[in-house]
Amino acid sequence: MNAIADLARAPTRRVAPPPTALFSRTGWAIVAAALAVNCVLVPIAALVVPGTSPFAISAYGLTLAGKIMCYALAAVALDLVWGYCGVLSLGHGLFFALGGYAMGMYLMRQIGREGVYQSDLPDFMVFLDWKALPWFWQGSDSFLWALAMIVLVPGTVAFLFGWFAFRSRVKGVYLSIITQALTYAAMLLFFRNDTGFGGNNGFTDFKRILGFPVAAIETRVVLFVATGLALAGGVVACRAVVRSKLGRVVTAIRDAESRVMFTGYDPLPYKLFVWTFSAVLCGIAGALYVPQVGIINPSEMAPANSIEMVIWVAIGGRGTLVGPVAGAAIVNGAKSYFTAAFPEFWLFFLGALFVAVTLFLPRGVAGLFRRRGA
Repeated sequence: MNAIADLARAPTRRVAPPPTALFSRTGWAIVAAALAVNCVLVPIAALVVPGTSPFAISAYGLTLAGKIMCYALAAVALDLVWGYCGVLSLGHGLFFALGGYAMGMYLMRQIGREGVYQSDLPDFMVFLDWKALPWFWQGSDSFLWALAMIVLVPGTVAFLFGWFAFRSRVKGVYLSIITQALTYAAMLLFFRNDTGFGGNNGFTDFKRILGFPVAAIETRVVLFVATGLALAGGVVACRAVVRSKLGRVVTAIRDAESRVMFTGYDPLPYKLFVWTFSAVLCGIAGALYVPQVGIINPSEMAPANSIEMVIWVAIGGRGTLVGPVAGAAIVNGAKSYFTAAFPEFWLFFLGALFVAVTLFLPRGVAGLFRRRGA
């Protein structure tokens, strides 16, 4: 109950952040070094080093690393609401996919008459005999519109859901089940061909972004660096939230929400802010994911994807912010290897990894570097 005790102290006294918000200098140094390698050395190796060199990085390797960083940003977003606010979401894959769809709509409009049907409409609309763009596609040919939708769509959906859920004081396993049901319902909606989002095929065959070829190695390097900067910015922003008074209130809500209410704080705005901010970070991660991977479809909303995010956070270390980065890298790096070398054993390995971490590293990988106290 340290966080609750912190709130009761005199406001003039500096209150140390909760232990879960702290990370050792060694841990932060490792994270900073990894980001520096990703954002500096990897692009250099991709652009300058000849393909025959053992230090060369292929387009596939660059895409894989960028994809993992997108997953890492989504894991950090989930850790903010689960590790610090105590809200276990099994539906963050929805916000990830909504950001991806917002970017995908812009990329589909950039195809123009380079598509199969040589029409101003996206190919799937021509195939389904659509005569004009739906109203919600208006403005999607603007990159600024795409940036706005990447933030507003996941943020609005999260705000509305959180307002009704938190206002009704739904919590615990019931809230987790509702988030999963919301994601599953959205997936079924997007699978329909008449919704205007490509049905089960989704969006693919992207050509250009801001006029530059998506498949060009230079474009992929820029997207890779942008993803690394977004990941670093997300970790820094979440850390600023956690170390603020708002973060102490949120942590106290996690520990004992009823006691926080008795001290005069209304949990609703605090939980709603953290929940919405987390959804926006997931939307940004999804938007950066789509042009690098080259496809977005309703399967990204599958409940299993949201559950995987929870596993990343648990393995990396819940309530540490940087632990989920390590967890996402470990799990998805292993997934990339095992699904290629031993595809039939991948799920067994994932289960064994989760059990081993639970038994021997209850605080996750980050627990090896975390320090106690201020």
